Amino acid sequence: GLLIDPQVLDHADHDLRTRFQDAFHAAWRGDCEVDGFNGLVLRAGLTWRQAAILRAYSRYLRQTKIPFSQEYIENTVLAHTDIATALVRLFETRFDLSLGDEVRASQADHLTTEIGKLVDEVTSLDEDRILRRLMAVILATLRTNYHVTDGDGNSRQYLALKLDPSAVPELPEPRPKYEIFVYSPRIEGVHLRFGDVARGGLRWSDRREDFRTEILGLVKAQAVKNAVIVPVGAKGGFVVKRPPTATGDPGLDRDAQLNEGIACYRMFISGLLDVTDNRVEGKTVPAPGVVRHDGDDSYLVVAADKGTAKFSDIANEVSANYGFWLGDAFASGGSVGYDHKAMGITAKGAWESVKRNFRELGKDTQTEDFTVVGIGDMMGDVFGNGMLLSEHIRLVAAFNHLHIFLDPTPDSASSYAERRRLFDLPRSSWEDYDRSLISEGGGIYSRSAKTIPVSPQVREALGLAEDVTTLAPNDLMQAILLSPVELLWNGGIGTYVKAEGE
Repeated sequence: GLLIDPQVLDHADHDLRTRFQDAFHAAWRGDCEVDGFNGLVLRAGLTWRQAAILRAYSRYLRQTKIPFSQEYIENTVLAHTDIATALVRLFETRFDLSLGDEVRASQADHLTTEIGKLVDEVTSLDEDRILRRLMAVILATLRTNYHVTDGDGNSRQYLALKLDPSAVPELPEPRPKYEIFVYSPRIEGVHLRFGDVARGGLRWSDRREDFRTEILGLVKAQAVKNAVIVPVGAKGGFVVKRPPTATGDPGLDRDAQLNEGIACYRMFISGLLDVTDNRVEGKTVPAPGVVRHDGDDSYLVVAADKGTAKFSDIANEVSANYGFWLGDAFASGGSVGYDHKAMGITAKGAWESVKRNFRELGKDTQTEDFTVVGIGDMMGDVFGNGMLLSEHIRLVAAFNHLHIFLDPTPDSASSYAERRRLFDLPRSSWEDYDRSLISEGGGIYSRSAKTIPVSPQVREALGLAEDVTTLAPNDLMQAILLSPVELLWNGGIGTYVKAEGE
């Protein structure tokens, strides 16, 4: 899986052979991803951890919508190994713990000038843009955990980069005040904070290619709805890059996915705390092993979001291991705080709007049946609580990030009881719904399916044309959103409703 040039290896000195062996073992263990950046080990004489620095920055740039593929970025640094090496030196110099501030700044300025001259000689405009963007994000980095080690002196298996978004070229608006990007072969995640004091949830995202765009959209919505209460907010999210291989047993598969998600969540939280200051007896204590290019910054709190509703105790456990000053106030919820799902505040508040809207239409949602489609599942705080706030809900269809649920002519009483059963489980998905209770023509389907059958009953319930017999999952989701039901209940798992011009 490593890019190996036999001629280079044949003539390599002992140090180069050692670096190659280390890189090979790291890739074999899964500590290092297998891609073109590993070619820098032989071609530029870098270690695999040094090559991973550029890999991490390239992953971040992909999230910022740089118009170049991962492969093109890899080929660019391999074509200019002198610049790649200089970029790594710039990064390591800016965060060298052994250097004084003045010496560090002087050496970094010298390297920046040197890299600029080297890039001036690059003939390709696209390669020039890539290399300058890499240099820019390195210079925009305020802190990193690159030199942070555990009690045994082992380096972290994940790289955290705290960035100054105002210094990142062409970053999509709005720009947060602080941004932390966490990278490893198992996880990537981002935390966007729009003020010195700002809180918000961390979600388990399934959008590996553009999770930063998802988080940015969420924080925009947060800014709008919270403007009267809190001027600025924060949001974060992570993706699991190596989900467990399916065994065919839904229970075992779900447990394995949850365990990997929790492990990645712990890495993500740890990466955030690695580059965050602490407070002891009212005084700021700088993050250990970290060079800071910004001022004191000890405020970091998180909350539950999609996929992490039950993770507050886990976050607080990680926080406690760091001796972080906020203690169990680091993550809201959990066994020592309020439980979003148990209290259901958001859903209950929204349901008052539902009741008023229907009352103005001449219907009482608490005594008369009405049709609903929804976004979410019964494990969710907003969706789950909302779908239990009336025994007269007839849930025709719903979807979450994994499944599409179809029940074209539901019985309100039996479906309510089944939703309650799912809600009360420690964790659940639409896959756990008792299929014997689903009305004729309905079913539960995976969003990863190529096509989904559309029965006559579903066609009627969703208002589809008679010739529609199958739909791709995304097309079926759109049909659900546009269906002639009385209520659309959005559990808050993403942005699905936009104006025609958007």
